[in-house]
Amino acid sequence: MGRDESGALARLREHRKQRFEPTLARHGGRLVKLTGDGALAEFPSAVDALGAAIEFQQSMAEANQGQTEDVAIVFRIGLHLGDLIVDGDDLYGDGVNVAARLEAEAPSGGIVISGDVHNAVTGRLKANFDDLGALSLKNIERPVQAFGVKWESADWQVTAPPVAAPPIDAVASPADVPLALPDKPSIAVLPFQNMSGDPEQEYFADGLTEDIITALSKHRWLDVIARNTTFAYKGRSPDIRKLAAELGADYAVEGSVRRAAQRIRVTAQLIDTGTGNHVWAERYDRNLADIFDVQDEITQTIVGRIEPEIGTAVRQKTERAPRRDLRAWDCYHLGVANFYKFTAEGNQEAQRLLQQSRELDPGFAEAHSWWAYATILGMVYWDTEPDPRLMDEALAAARRALSLDNQNALLHMLMGRVQLARREYRSAITECETAVRLNPTLALAYCGLGDSFAYEGRYDEAIAQFEKAVEMSPNHPQLWAFLGYGALSLLFSRQFEKALDWAERARDIPNCQYWATAHAAVALAHLDRREEARAMVERLLAEQPRFTRAFAEKRLFYIRRPEQLQLYLEGLGKAGVQAG
Repeated sequence: MGRDESGALARLREHRKQRFEPTLARHGGRLVKLTGDGALAEFPSAVDALGAAIEFQQSMAEANQGQTEDVAIVFRIGLHLGDLIVDGDDLYGDGVNVAARLEAEAPSGGIVISGDVHNAVTGRLKANFDDLGALSLKNIERPVQAFGVKWESADWQVTAPPVAAPPIDAVASPADVPLALPDKPSIAVLPFQNMSGDPEQEYFADGLTEDIITALSKHRWLDVIARNTTFAYKGRSPDIRKLAAELGADYAVEGSVRRAAQRIRVTAQLIDTGTGNHVWAERYDRNLADIFDVQDEITQTIVGRIEPEIGTAVRQKTERAPRRDLRAWDCYHLGVANFYKFTAEGNQEAQRLLQQSRELDPGFAEAHSWWAYATILGMVYWDTEPDPRLMDEALAAARRALSLDNQNALLHMLMGRVQLARREYRSAITECETAVRLNPTLALAYCGLGDSFAYEGRYDEAIAQFEKAVEMSPNHPQLWAFLGYGALSLLFSRQFEKALDWAERARDIPNCQYWATAHAAVALAHLDRREEARAMVERLLAEQPRFTRAFAEKRLFYIRRPEQLQLYLEGLGKAGVQAG
């Protein structure tokens, strides 16, 4: 690091992306957090943990072949089996501390395990163990029995995953080649500047920065650079392009905090490090009634704005790139980009691309879930016929995604959307509530929860969730749906004026599709504004010429309560929509 900081960081990140993360995925591990140049991970079993540790160390040994000692990057690994304290996505407790102390006892490129791990894995892996005796570890009350791990390289040969996938027609099966994880966009959150002139306000600026890093990390499709790394830039104003070279960051978040008496102003901006251009910027003014509440609110708001902006930027870059030799990651983002067009053609293309992504990388969890959601919405809006068999396939895909990553809030939300379409309302609510708990900055989860509440007749709770989604992410590519689904909930609760307002707001959004116009027509009809309702129906038929009451009834197969469907169809009839 002292001789070549940027080069060392670049190599470290390459090893993490190309070797460490794929090894975790193959052995069912979860990356809990990065700790500077280290990491904390958990596994479902001691066998999985040790298998991953040996495989990773073997892959590093192969990567370091031919490297001089002063250039090669080597790691130590410590493993322990024990109780943990779970705090959100983080882990604490004596089990973590013992593993960390054992790591310090390991030789470079080696592994040291506790006696508990040794008892669990003996005879189950191709490895030998050296008894290191009972070690006295720093800050650990009792000596810990430890073992060094040895293995034959021939038993653990690892082929490093390629940087780019081979051509589509030559892709090997998962059994032939270990697949790399997608190339996640990398984000560096730089320490927010304290502009107050009061050194005592440093804690607020630093705390806000740390909270944003933590909240962004809950969006698991993003690669968020660790706090220990970015806080090295505190008090500095680094050149953004130099920052990209030093940290390998695709995007940077910068900001400032200024406090005067009981008011605070926070500015934040998202920068594309490749071009130096601003992707997004905003300013927030708040009264400091409770500083921690304000900090939480601003964190949720900033992250709620940033995450969809990054998604849009990544999809735009992917769409502009040449379409040769598409990888799973490319197909995924192209699929989501087509999904967000909210057209019949876009939905069909989204299903095709997301299916292609699933086939290229069966371990790509998000591709499974988004394919399921695109397929479900194709039944609700467009040309995919409602089909129980296809519903079962969508459910299986959503379950497959969660089996790959059950701590991913997005996957729980998408499972909830699939279950709602299957009329499994209670399960849909549970999945969306889990998504909100795992990631309180995921606007889609609040929308999904609101929609699920609506069909259970819990209208006040539903509207509160839709309002939260709109407030949190007014730049989201699915914003029209936040408003459109909210309008439907307001129709069910007979708040027709407010339903009309929400439907009209949805219709002002460029990628809005025809259901919002239908909702507006129903609201106008129930308000007895018949001429306006008929004019709205003319617009509806221009958007969807096949729209009839029979068409609507067929597409609204997921509505639970007969009175909800009856109210809607009556409104369409009053507005002049033909029966069939």
